[in-house]
Amino acid sequence: MSLLARTAKPATAAAAALARRSTRLAAAAAAARRSYASEAAAATSAGKLVVNFVLPHESVLKAAELNQVDMSAVSGDLGVLADHVPTIEQLKPGVIDFISDAGSQKYFVSGGFAIMNPNSVLNINALEAFKLEDIDPQAVAANLAESQRLAASAKDELTKEAAAIEIELYETLQAALAAKAK
Repeated sequence: MSLLARTAKPATAAAAALARRSTRLAAAAAAARRSYASEAAAATSAGKLVVNFVLPHESVLKAAELNQVDMSAVSGDLGVLADHVPTIEQLKPGVIDFISDAGSQKYFVSGGFAIMNPNSVLNINALEAFKLEDIDPQAVAANLAESQRLAASAKDELTKEAAAIEIELYETLQAALAAKAK
């Protein structure tokens, strides 16, 4: 029985029911005690990270068993393995690297969300994503130059901000392509 329930006088049937309910809640809370990640991991995963990667118009990966996923989030870069602590991350423009026994697949995303569940399932939702190998470096350079021109000639704040967002995206994409080339 909880401390609050013990201090109340069960003058009515409702108060008695509340006392019984709080006793059941206290017992359930004791049964659902928290454990270390290693203890929880033993009960949930087989050492593999299960990944779902979806876009509004397609499912890129569905229940794919991977070793690791590396991505750029607003809070910083992170690598996710099986049994990672549950988290929700807002993705920033950058590369997501899906690493399996067979190799690596790299996608460039403009943003989105990654949700790590306690059962080693990682769900990644993005508005748009392209394989890094399918991106034309010359088109990126041309679009970056055009965005920089728009930012320099913008007369109002809205146009300047839109151009700044494009510039950040294209600069990040250029850096990802340069890193891939090395």
